Amino acid sequence: MVIKELGEKYKQYIIDLRREFHAYPEPSLYEFKTSEKIKRELDNMGISYVPIAGTGVLATIKGKKEGKTVALRADIDGLSVEECNNVEYKSQNKGYMHACGHDCHIAMLLGAAKILNAIKDKLNGTVKLMFQPAEEVAEGAKRMIKEGALEGVDGVFGIHVWSDIEYGKVCVEEGPRMASADLFTIKVKGKGGHGSAPHQGIDAVVASSAIVMNLQSIVSREISPLENAVVSVGSLKAGSRFNVIASEGILEGTTRCFNPEIRENFPKILERVAKNTAEAYRATAELEYNFATPVVINDVKCSKIASGAAKKVGIETTHLEKISGGEDFGEFMNRVPGVIALLGVRNLEKGACYPQHHPNYSVDEDALPLGSSLYAQYAVDFLNEQ
Repeated sequence: MVIKELGEKYKQYIIDLRREFHAYPEPSLYEFKTSEKIKRELDNMGISYVPIAGTGVLATIKGKKEGKTVALRADIDGLSVEECNNVEYKSQNKGYMHACGHDCHIAMLLGAAKILNAIKDKLNGTVKLMFQPAEEVAEGAKRMIKEGALEGVDGVFGIHVWSDIEYGKVCVEEGPRMASADLFTIKVKGKGGHGSAPHQGIDAVVASSAIVMNLQSIVSREISPLENAVVSVGSLKAGSRFNVIASEGILEGTTRCFNPEIRENFPKILERVAKNTAEAYRATAELEYNFATPVVINDVKCSKIASGAAKKVGIETTHLEKISGGEDFGEFMNRVPGVIALLGVRNLEKGACYPQHHPNYSVDEDALPLGSSLYAQYAVDFLNEQ
């Protein structure tokens, strides 16, 4: 029986799993029940595993023949979103929802586990299954790596369901696919005073506002117009009362780009602009910069393997513009070659048309067995590739 047929055979199993995970989403680093459910399913299949990264699970399927090792990854955490869908499997954990499709990822990888376990005697190597916690807070991949998830691994493959792509299609293009997503905080120090006598103080509101405006010149004047980049300030907190000169301002924001060199330069650029702008207003500024998720760059050879695997299981490959959203899967691909596949789950007739993180987010579940088959086919083809 070929992989695609096995995917269809396990279709209801995969859908039922997705609905169960959907009903009980858990926050990042607290995916305890999710983790236990994954372990029970692996136990039922007779697949060995070890706990990792707190609530993560690392399973192993060894083929009959020695060879390379490929790792397949699914993230498992939910989001702090209140679900608005009226379905039987609606979230039972108030304030949390699988609004980014991680429930699909878990179910698809467990489906792939069934497929690969059924054909393990024909595998030319080893498959690791990485059920990763805390993707939404950019902590899970780092913890998995630190605890040895990539030891002996020659390549990685991940799937992310995507609401901008129609059901039956997938994007596995080579090159940068998802942006780095880093965070920064700028603390501005001034001197308080009375609003009627601003000359006696150092106005942190004015200095902070000027910093916000000057940060906008970074992308427009310091980065090539042929590059995609973002510097956004999402929060500015300063002042306490209408007639008081603020002594402090706090800016919080994010940077995004697809070029690792630009990412490395962002901290010193932001610091220069913030400090010099603040100084022009007699204030001071300090930058805190947190490298969160790196650029996700699909390896050329791995993308070709993924494209061939998609064709074998009946999924059409398609083009999708680069995405400025972040994904910590890039942490794995910074260490071993790999590819992330963006699997289409959009279907207007089924109401599966809302973007990721929306309270009405839903998917065309017919895509799930395709995802399981793609996971498995990629693993087989990677291990067979010379």
